[in-house]
Amino acid sequence: MQESADIIRKKQEVRKNLTIESSIAMLASHEGLERNEAREYLVRIGKPAVPALIDALRSQSEHTRWESAKALSEIRDPRAAGALVDALEDEESAVRWLAARALIGLGRSALIPLLHCVEMASDSRWMREGAHHVLHSLIRDGVADEAIPVLDALENLEPTVEAPIAAYQVLQQLRAAQSKGPA
Repeated sequence: MQESADIIRKKQEVRKNLTIESSIAMLASHEGLERNEAREYLVRIGKPAVPALIDALRSQSEHTRWESAKALSEIRDPRAAGALVDALEDEESAVRWLAARALIGLGRSALIPLLHCVEMASDSRWMREGAHHVLHSLIRDGVADEAIPVLDALENLEPTVEAPIAAYQVLQQLRAAQSKGPA
């Protein structure tokens, strides 16, 4: 009983002294409770924490990258889309998985950065796998039907050749539609 009271007291003390900067630093902690407290604080802050979380996605610390991707998946700010697409190539599979989940959560906001990455970095197996997962989910949810040719290309025998072409074509269609404005 005393131990749980000590944990509660420690959590309350940590919460009093949190800032965005200190929370980002705590994401690298070897203590899971500290990382969790820091991430929850950053999620509560929301959009003001996004630039620091985007920077933290490039950290040397796997814990920091994982916690940052997790926080960004909960905040769902479209500004993070490009950094989350980059994280699809993280050396740690858990970070890649969370980045893909976060992109799915962003919905249509993730589409252009993701297609651009498919167009430019199709030689990365990890990126192709992550892009496939994200596109499959977005198409299944009816959010990105125009990306079906890219998904098909990612499933073909030569995705490193076919996917960039398909992504380029879909991006051209999206840009043309944007320049025309709302129908």
